Amino acid sequence: MQRTLIFSNWGHWTHGEDKTDTAALPASLRNQGPIKAFMGWDGFMIWDEDVHIVDMCRAYMQRVQQESCGQCFPCRLGTALMADILERICNGQGQEGDLQQLSGFAELVKSTAKCGVGETGTRPLLDALTHYRQQFEQAIQAQKPIPRGNYQALVTAPCTNACPSHLDIPAYVEKIRLGQYLEALEVVRNDCPMPGTIGRVCVRPCEMNCRRTKLDEPIAIKALKRFVADYERTRYPQAEPKQVSLQGQDKGPVGIVGAGPAGVSCAFYLAQKGYSCTIYESLPEPGGMAAVGIPDYRLPRHILRGEVEYIQKLGVTIHYNTNIGQDITIKDLRQKGFQAVFVGVGAPESASMRCEGEDAGYQCFMTGVEFLRLIAQGQRPLEGKNIVVIGGGNVAMDCVRSARRLGFENVNLVYRRTVKEMPADPVEIKEAQEEGVNFHYQVQPIKILAEDGKVSGLECLRMELGEPDESGRRRPEPVEGSNFVLECDAIIPAIGQTCVVDCVLPDEQGVELSRWKTLVVDPITFQSSEKDIFGGGDCITGPDTLIAALAAGKKGAKYIDHYLQTGDCTPDLHDQMEQYIQQLSVFYPFEKMPYKGQSKRARQPARDPEERTNHFEEVEGGFDEGQALLEASRCLRCYRIGLAAVDSTEQE
Repeated sequence: MQRTLIFSNWGHWTHGEDKTDTAALPASLRNQGPIKAFMGWDGFMIWDEDVHIVDMCRAYMQRVQQESCGQCFPCRLGTALMADILERICNGQGQEGDLQQLSGFAELVKSTAKCGVGETGTRPLLDALTHYRQQFEQAIQAQKPIPRGNYQALVTAPCTNACPSHLDIPAYVEKIRLGQYLEALEVVRNDCPMPGTIGRVCVRPCEMNCRRTKLDEPIAIKALKRFVADYERTRYPQAEPKQVSLQGQDKGPVGIVGAGPAGVSCAFYLAQKGYSCTIYESLPEPGGMAAVGIPDYRLPRHILRGEVEYIQKLGVTIHYNTNIGQDITIKDLRQKGFQAVFVGVGAPESASMRCEGEDAGYQCFMTGVEFLRLIAQGQRPLEGKNIVVIGGGNVAMDCVRSARRLGFENVNLVYRRTVKEMPADPVEIKEAQEEGVNFHYQVQPIKILAEDGKVSGLECLRMELGEPDESGRRRPEPVEGSNFVLECDAIIPAIGQTCVVDCVLPDEQGVELSRWKTLVVDPITFQSSEKDIFGGGDCITGPDTLIAALAAGKKGAKYIDHYLQTGDCTPDLHDQMEQYIQQLSVFYPFEKMPYKGQSKRARQPARDPEERTNHFEEVEGGFDEGQALLEASRCLRCYRIGLAAVDSTEQE
């Protein structure tokens, strides 16, 4: 069912009351299906005139009261009193003066609360009292019970919303602040099965959306995650994963292709529910590209292996050195009795550079993926003193920093745009610069030079930024006559990677692939065109982050469970709401905070640049307990509560 927007004051824009500007409302939310109304931190929207705004405010305020941490007296008491008043009104027992009390309590909580629950939780009630006051007055005068609506609530936060896995970050940070480290780790593992790994190499989208940036610096969310993971690893090395249920014992088994982050994550969440999971991995070790693509100085191998071993304690089996599509096929897995298959292969092939000479087979020309893989296997892939790496992402940063550790004296990085456009983690860029890497911006390689079949240099062309392209970024354009040569002993292109799903599914004619050779799946359930085949990670998105792969594995496990338990794979309302909320502004980049911050972000200890380039030992250390406690105390607990009015058939 499609519904037309009746009223909205979301984002301070009003639709209705003779005003029609819906600029602040995403186009996809202007005509919704199952959602009849939505109420949250920035107002409310109504699509169905049957929604009773008073009852919706009652349900919303009850959820706000549930989320109140209780540490601010006005919020704890005020939200409870507002919830009670609204409950009385909806029961037909409203009194004269109730609306004045509601407004007073709401303003008090809004102005005195110390966290996001109180700051934003009363906004929709105040707005409803302004725009729909007549309905409140009629409800009190009628002295009749109001029919209860059906509602679905979702609690998020700017950091949580930015995290691909939607980790409840304020919750685990709060538990760290209280010294409840193992409980904090349990919260993390609810949505992320590899906290020690992600606590070292995550690109931190959560920190970019941390409201603390409006005061001073973001919370060190990644480092806090690492702290609780390291706490368990060092103090409770024999810790066992929890079995959530046994409902999958008679519904499996499930086959998983790839022991990278997506596959391992899928196995973890399925095994927690009792499913028998078997992973098939082409490499001789677990971790996928995280194992052979991320150097030990960023992610020590024993950390990654230890987390996979923890997951295997749930009974997960891994077969190494097995290529799906060659050694065994999806058809074979079905014949072995697997009721569902999750494809979690990464993007292990390097993208073409389209540079003259790259296909000539010159010695000392090697892709970034191959270079890092050979280093991970204990080899020294290239010799020489001068090396050029082409690219601007994290793989390129890993290549230049690894080259310094292999003894290359003159390490150059070539990138065709400016540093502002570099997709690499800013921390990786900074540390590469500290380690003596030479950065050449706005430079385009055009020809690989060689002598006697061996790389001798790279001919380049300088670029300048022209008009914006489709993405809004200014397009690099060549500067005529600016050719120059970088002399070198080796060249490593690291400009991107491609997927190999077509190699994994050679006998699956019914599985739809995109023109980029990625697996086409439902964006919420991750089910493919073949009902028993699911996918997640790089094989559906192209090269992406490790946390995105872990999130995909978790989501894939959820809907494999749905499919095997019910035969159905319809997206549930919770996930539909998450998708809607992704389109709303949970974090406001230009928000002006009413106060100034005075606490500095804790710094992780790091090895000196001159010392760390002599080996592949881990560069960054973790927080000590004192640092972790202080850093956790900086969290503003910016929870945002969303409530949807739904049809009774949609309620969960």
